[in-house]
Amino acid sequence: MLEDAQNFPTLAGIRRKLDGGDDTVMYLEGSDQHRGWFHSSLLESSGTRARAPYDIVVTHGFTLDEHGRKQSKSLGNVVAPQDVIKHSGADILRLWVCATDYWDDQRIGPEILKTTVETYRKLRNTLRWMLGNLAHFRPDDRVAPAAMPELERLMLDRLAEVDALVRQAYANFDYKRIFAALNQFMTVDLSAFYFDIRKDALYCEPISSTTRKACLTVLDHLFRATVTWLAPMLPFTAEEAWLARYPGADSVHLEQFPAVPTDWRDEALAEKWRKVRQVRRVVTGALELARADKRIGSSLEAAPVIYIADPALLAALAGVDMAEVAITSAIELQGGEGPADAFRLPDVAGVAVEFRAAQGRKCARSWKILPSVGSDPEYPDVSPRDAKALREWDALRRAAE
Repeated sequence: MLEDAQNFPTLAGIRRKLDGGDDTVMYLEGSDQHRGWFHSSLLESSGTRARAPYDIVVTHGFTLDEHGRKQSKSLGNVVAPQDVIKHSGADILRLWVCATDYWDDQRIGPEILKTTVETYRKLRNTLRWMLGNLAHFRPDDRVAPAAMPELERLMLDRLAEVDALVRQAYANFDYKRIFAALNQFMTVDLSAFYFDIRKDALYCEPISSTTRKACLTVLDHLFRATVTWLAPMLPFTAEEAWLARYPGADSVHLEQFPAVPTDWRDEALAEKWRKVRQVRRVVTGALELARADKRIGSSLEAAPVIYIADPALLAALAGVDMAEVAITSAIELQGGEGPADAFRLPDVAGVAVEFRAAQGRKCARSWKILPSVGSDPEYPDVSPRDAKALREWDALRRAAE
């Protein structure tokens, strides 16, 4: 028995903590052993030594097919790991394992693996998007957090929040929690929100733009953190992304998680932007209706009016470029309940959106519809912002000739 291992030559190195040693004895087996090995071993040890033979018991469920049936050759529903690896790659199988709750029965099958592949694709595409934009990042572009726009400081706040969760979950071997947190963070907070908003700044802002430089700085922090967080779960993908960013560098598996300053947390800012995102949801809903009615094809063809009943929220939004956040060409903020036929969401009280079409000409570079397009005679097809960017690019090109 392991609890008396010091008396047996083959296990002489094992000594439990209750015997004054440093070792913890764990029994690991399937849930069928609750009435089997776990039980019989406990009865024997209790009867002969008056104590349990183990310090910790970890039981895991069984791997069933996607319909909850036992896998068997006769049913033809066996999912062999080597077949999954051959068809989709080892990281897909690893991702499925990390996403499962091993304490319970887990299911696997073609449809479940399709979902895992789709999740993996989104995570991989998030890394690829960051890699593509960071190719333009230079060390002297780095911006201090205090000088960043609110949206960038919000992402640093979320990064610090997720960092604390991931570290604790890894310490607890809680891979399912890590997977859920990173999937939410990378696909919802980053791809569907932050990247969606900042594409315009990254692609169209002048090179000298503080917003563009701040965004690249945040992307650098995000990349280092997400790749190292994913490395234990997706070792091949993380290594591939890491060496694409840092050719010739040591393996990502020799890296520690990057230090994330706790002073990046800003609960007041996070709460403000939680409300901003709620307002954005209402705008998005209104634009979806306009798109379904064929009034617009793109959100940049819109310049809606947002009515805010809460004066405090209206004051908070006054410092936010809601057109940038909602990806429209313009937005007007007004106080009050708004017209009766304005678009509303039942779970976002006091916010109404009235659709209006954007006025002006379409910028050939950013695709925004603005009255100011053509005001710069040297660049008559673009907005003044885009004209400044083009002027900078032209100056750089001439200097390189």
